[in-house]
Amino acid sequence: MLIRASSCVGNSWCHAMFKVKYCHKVFDNVDVRMFVFDMINIISINYHLPVKKVGFDSDHVHFEADIRIKSKPEVAKIFRGVIGRKIFEKFPEMKKRYFWDSGFWNPAYLMDNIGSDKEVIERYIANQRYRC
Repeated sequence: MLIRASSCVGNSWCHAMFKVKYCHKVFDNVDVRMFVFDMINIISINYHLPVKKVGFDSDHVHFEADIRIKSKPEVAKIFRGVIGRKIFEKFPEMKKRYFWDSGFWNPAYLMDNIGSDKEVIERYIANQRYRC
């Protein structure tokens, strides 16, 4: 479905993957995983960035997002910044135990256009260890 923005019409679905810093397996904890899933959906609503197909492995999350007219780095900064801040507010003990007062996310991330590989990417996300 095409979306209207101020001066354009279209969509730009991207495959997003964010990895936890130091490869800590924090998403094996259902409370942490569901909190991040909820935050992805809240950000989606608040920033008008539709999201679908969310999947977690032990130390990273995959999802599809329609970034519309925003840039990939801008969208990554929104999701990673809000989630990183909120997760340490919700689970402050995790910051000291696993992250030594540093950030939650690894600096590297993936934001790639889906294009013609839509079915392959959706299948890949669906085959992650934890699906939401």
